Amino acid sequence: MYVLGLDYGTGGGKVALVDASAHVVGYAFQEYSIFTDHPGWSEHDPNAYWDLACTLIPKVLEQAGISADQVKAVAVSSAMPSMVMVDEAGDPVARAYNLMDRRATEEVQWLRRTIGDEKIFEISKNRLDDHPMIVNLLWEKNNRPDVFARIHKALSVDGFITAKLTGNYTGHYSGAAFYGVAYDLLNRKFDREILEKIGLSESLFPTLYRCEQIVGNTTEKASRACSLAIGTPVCAGQVDCNAAWSGAGAIEAGDIQMNLGTCGNFGIIHDKPVFHDSMIAFNYTTDSEHTYITVPTTTTGGYLIRYLRDNYFKIETEQQAAQGKDVYDLINLEAAAVPPGSEGLVILPYIMGERTPIWDVYARGVVFGLSLHHTRGHLVRAMMESVAYALYDSFSLIRDTGIDIHTPIVLNEGGAKSELWRRIITDVFNCPTVMVENRVGAPYGDALLAGIAIGMFKDYSIAKEKASYVNRMEPDSERHALYMDYFKLYKDLYGHVKQDFRTLSGLAKRYAIT
Repeated sequence: MYVLGLDYGTGGGKVALVDASAHVVGYAFQEYSIFTDHPGWSEHDPNAYWDLACTLIPKVLEQAGISADQVKAVAVSSAMPSMVMVDEAGDPVARAYNLMDRRATEEVQWLRRTIGDEKIFEISKNRLDDHPMIVNLLWEKNNRPDVFARIHKALSVDGFITAKLTGNYTGHYSGAAFYGVAYDLLNRKFDREILEKIGLSESLFPTLYRCEQIVGNTTEKASRACSLAIGTPVCAGQVDCNAAWSGAGAIEAGDIQMNLGTCGNFGIIHDKPVFHDSMIAFNYTTDSEHTYITVPTTTTGGYLIRYLRDNYFKIETEQQAAQGKDVYDLINLEAAAVPPGSEGLVILPYIMGERTPIWDVYARGVVFGLSLHHTRGHLVRAMMESVAYALYDSFSLIRDTGIDIHTPIVLNEGGAKSELWRRIITDVFNCPTVMVENRVGAPYGDALLAGIAIGMFKDYSIAKEKASYVNRMEPDSERHALYMDYFKLYKDLYGHVKQDFRTLSGLAKRYAIT
């Protein structure tokens, strides 16, 4: 018996095949393009999601040397917020939104006037921002009424793939919070009064389920396309960070894990309905009706290093690929030669706005202190340090509330494989850290979810049993003191230019070339 997990991030997707002993027997990854045609927009071609599934699923079956009928269940996760708008036939009506999209600023202001920040937080347990799917639906209604008129369902990426597999439009409690505004987190339903007031029909949203509930089976059409057997059970799914963290053993209140994927975030599990008004909160997979996770997030974490790779290491990327090497090893080597503090180079990493704790859609990247002696290695290290500062900003706020936090901090996906970046985070946070040894990440957690859904695994204790943590690091007090001096400057810099970001946005719009 085998189970399959699929995960869709902002930069690409992964598939993992897992056996009855919870061992990975097949794994594949593929990038897809991010479209940023307009300032503040960030989109995917939604057809690329299904193409990826149809390419990678047969690849992992071949790796494992098994037939499709040996796969007994499937689960899908995706980065949130995301949105795929489909018509009655289930076909996308426009490009998909991904979590870096920041276009719906006017809709935020309208909701602030119409509903109010306090009411929205009271219902959703999340602050009003331009990232929830409901806000993006309002943007479509206001700016592309022809597209909006064709929308039958607004789905997450994993909901779209689940629909492609089963023909059913479903969602899950762990991801429903990312609809925002009118989604009642504690009662796990949409607030009809708010929906009526903002002019959206509840029919736009899928039926919601616990993460492990079976919501359908693969159809004949899906089977032909993606190589899974007809009738394979598919469960409701989960948010990608939940998948990564639960799969790596975070299953108890107080457990904390960190990802350095496209965005940078960490999550702290809690079983009490206590929420911080500058953080992101949603239900956790292990008990998606009664357990929560608070997730501070910086919008661009690992994507900053991908940005540098694509723009400053183009030739090296080609050369390393030709030699079968990973260009990120070279990038880390150059950054490691730079001392802590990057010799006076400080970066604000807000290249696509910022989430916690500042929630500034207008914020953009700032490189401060650039001098002739700085190299691209300095830029890389300063980018890594900036992500650590952004996450520490949220961590210090949560820590001060007295919430239970278990240490060491467990580093999981994405840039966590960088020893340098782990060292930076260890010293900035002044906490011991470890790394997950089996770093398959979110698709592994999805596979475990699928196994739990069909009873192949009894419960999530299998994740804790299989989790192994390595490369423990202890913080260095002198480096922490240095970083706290730079962190203060990092905070001050944002305060100095906060209003200038709005001015810049106005100028960009005024002189935009259309």
